[in-house]
Amino acid sequence: MIPKAVWPTLVYADAPAAIRFLVDVVGFEEALVVPAEASGVIEHCQLRWPEGGGIMLGTVDRDDSIFSQRPTGSASTYVVTDDPDAIHARVLEAGATIVQDMREEDYGSRGFSIADPEGNLWSFGTYRGEG
Repeated sequence: MIPKAVWPTLVYADAPAAIRFLVDVVGFEEALVVPAEASGVIEHCQLRWPEGGGIMLGTVDRDDSIFSQRPTGSASTYVVTDDPDAIHARVLEAGATIVQDMREEDYGSRGFSIADPEGNLWSFGTYRGEG
């Protein structure tokens, strides 16, 4: 059984390219992709984070989805990882845009942030929240 988790939902002008970036560069795993027939539109996509949880995404401005009416490039998502250094090295090698370089935070996290090709911000760090 998949544990309960928060799954942010994002929209992209070019959802197939976003999927490739998030899988091939960042390290998400493709779980489900539902394309519309031959149009390049992604109706629904689920990407799992190997360390738990995941995200959903789709193509922007679809008439059948209120969620697709949100603006692109305005999301900011934090991803918990035990190894931010490995992800940092991988995204640097791929030429991703680093918006905040690797650093140690006062609250005990080690992490960094990037912008994806459509401007969404992704932070990767060891901070798991208070609990």
